[in-house]
Amino acid sequence: MTRIRTGGPVYEPLSGRSIVCIGTAEWRSTLWTNQQHLMSRLARSNRIVYTESLGLRRPTAAARDLGRLARRLRDGLRGARRLDGVWVVSPLVVPSHGSPAVRRLNRALLGATLRRAVRRAGLERPLLWAYNPHAHELIDTLRPSLVVYHCVDDIAAQEGVDEVSFTAAERALTARADLVLVSARPLEERMRGLGAPRVAYLPNVADVEHFAGAASMPEPAALRSVPRPRLLFAGAIAAKKLDVPLLAELARRRPEWSLVLVGPVGEGDPRGDLDALRTRPNVTFAGQRPFEELPAWVGAADVCLIPYAHNRYTASVFPMKVYEYLAAGRPVVSTPLPALRDLEGLAFAEGTDAFEAQVEAVLREDGQARREDRRALARRNSWERRVEEIGRLVAECEAR
Repeated sequence: MTRIRTGGPVYEPLSGRSIVCIGTAEWRSTLWTNQQHLMSRLARSNRIVYTESLGLRRPTAAARDLGRLARRLRDGLRGARRLDGVWVVSPLVVPSHGSPAVRRLNRALLGATLRRAVRRAGLERPLLWAYNPHAHELIDTLRPSLVVYHCVDDIAAQEGVDEVSFTAAERALTARADLVLVSARPLEERMRGLGAPRVAYLPNVADVEHFAGAASMPEPAALRSVPRPRLLFAGAIAAKKLDVPLLAELARRRPEWSLVLVGPVGEGDPRGDLDALRTRPNVTFAGQRPFEELPAWVGAADVCLIPYAHNRYTASVFPMKVYEYLAAGRPVVSTPLPALRDLEGLAFAEGTDAFEAQVEAVLREDGQARREDRRALARRNSWERRVEEIGRLVAECEAR
């Protein structure tokens, strides 16, 4: 077993443990986030029960939300099930957290569901790992050996989330958490403002080896008819997150450039307006692609984009795609997100004029040496290194 030396004591990696994770997403959601990537890796040497979303955002009448509710009912009635080495629980709770009566009902329903899942998975004195701050109501039920709050988004800033109840839950959880992990500096500032006793900044990382394989993967057949240069964005194509006017104007100004958008349309924002992009002939909506195929798509791009809008939600976002793009050796042009401001290896631009100029510059200056530099930078930000660091932080908390 590999040991971790940090200049002081030597720590064993996090292994042989029982972990109950309270997530904010479905386990097999269209796009995996920090929680699925981390828990699937911890499950290689630990016993994990992962609880899917408790319905933080009020559902709408959109077909996507109605389909999600139908799947939740079906999966919830099946009980805990094994997926990717993890015990997955789909709790049947009321997707509303503003009412004290509803919260009491949800606490009772979720507590009973988790007790059954913990027994079935053979967990003993589990560590509680919460991405959802409403998990604080489970502390007395589970009596965990350690409480970790892993904050990777400003969820209260999302439309449809009951901000009052969410903020109260976050304050309650940080007061009882042994360790708070954050993925962005603005989140770190907020957690310290809430009085969290121990906060660790751990930005999102990437499956570096997976995306490094882009160099040896053939170009996707669907891209062969798309002219170069290709400017690619991979992720949730949602108006609440993307700077749609910037992309539409860029496509209008440079008809010889091809904008390729890879990912689910309207994820988390089913009513967002993307018509300004749909009407441009040089914009391709490539749809959702399996994770196994994504390196080929990224590798077939000439420039990769992080064209996020400036709003309260994106102010705390550290996109996982940063190091995925770099692992594939691609140049990256991004709007100046606060969470990325100190990052090396990216070109930043605000406004269409500056963004267009940066794309021109990276297209002109790209070469094999720069690609190798990007891959080396990504290798320092892999999931393997992140799991080791998390193991050290947990061990330090337990030693105290």
